[in-house]
Amino acid sequence: MGRTILLTGRPRVGKTTVIKEVVRCLSGRAGGFYTEEIKEHGRRRGFRIVTLDGQEGTLAHVNIKSRYRVGKYGVDVVSLERVGVTAIRRAIVASDCVVIDEIGKMELYSAAFKKAVLAAIESDKPVLGTIMLRSHPWADVIKTHPQVTLIRITEANRDEAVQLVLDSLRGA
Repeated sequence: MGRTILLTGRPRVGKTTVIKEVVRCLSGRAGGFYTEEIKEHGRRRGFRIVTLDGQEGTLAHVNIKSRYRVGKYGVDVVSLERVGVTAIRRAIVASDCVVIDEIGKMELYSAAFKKAVLAAIESDKPVLGTIMLRSHPWADVIKTHPQVTLIRITEANRDEAVQLVLDSLRGA
């Protein structure tokens, strides 16, 4: 079993919720980031990055003009690198566990992000993250990395997933 636990599953199945609960239960200091929706008038308009030490940045938004797009969202690669990549690098050095939520299409536009993910996986720190379910050449390589244990989150197992992930991290 690898030191990196990556959760995968359909969008909105609860992967980030599992990550947040695991982080709350961990002993030691976790660093890194998670993502959350930006809602305006009850409708999803984008996504933000929130570091575990409280910094924020916009990952993508319908109003962002960018050559990097996923659906209707323009991706802010500069913000991803300034907030998210910095949080990963800082966590590798100063935390007991590195959190990367998520490794998805938007994030994979950034070469610096990919490099930081690999550095985290190849570090001596446990890593907890989420990764896209759909096939993607770079993400598929990460899913099969020898240090990675992949756990698929479903509606049927998400309630038990927190304990499963905690046990997996302790075993790593």
